[in-house]
Amino acid sequence: MKYYSISEVSAKLDIPESTIRYYEKKGLLPQVERDEAGRRLFSEDQITFLGIIIYLKNTHMPISVIKQYVDWVVEGDNTTELRLEMMKNHKQAVLAEISLMQEALKGIDVKITRYTKYTQEIKEAREDEKIMEKRN
Repeated sequence: MKYYSISEVSAKLDIPESTIRYYEKKGLLPQVERDEAGRRLFSEDQITFLGIIIYLKNTHMPISVIKQYVDWVVEGDNTTELRLEMMKNHKQAVLAEISLMQEALKGIDVKITRYTKYTQEIKEAREDEKIMEKRN
């Protein structure tokens, strides 16, 4: 089995090493092995699991809830239904946030349209002023 160093995992997942250490400290990375010098070693499965933690965090799942998920994974198959329910609930929360963001984006688009039009009007007014100055 191939193992990866924390720096290799950091580069592979494009996250800081400090984030990986933090997740381990919070109990989100169970059973991380270490070499003789105490350096962390990650298997492909652990990297995949870390990827799951990252997308849960990126979708604003709180660390405490991710920790519960990890604990249930460690417990095994008897928690599958709990994990399924957790993921369904989280999906609904993510969809609600996406909807909220889409509405906010519409408001931003309104401002961009307004400022684009206003900027163009100012530019045209300045050009008209320059023409008038040349005539005088």
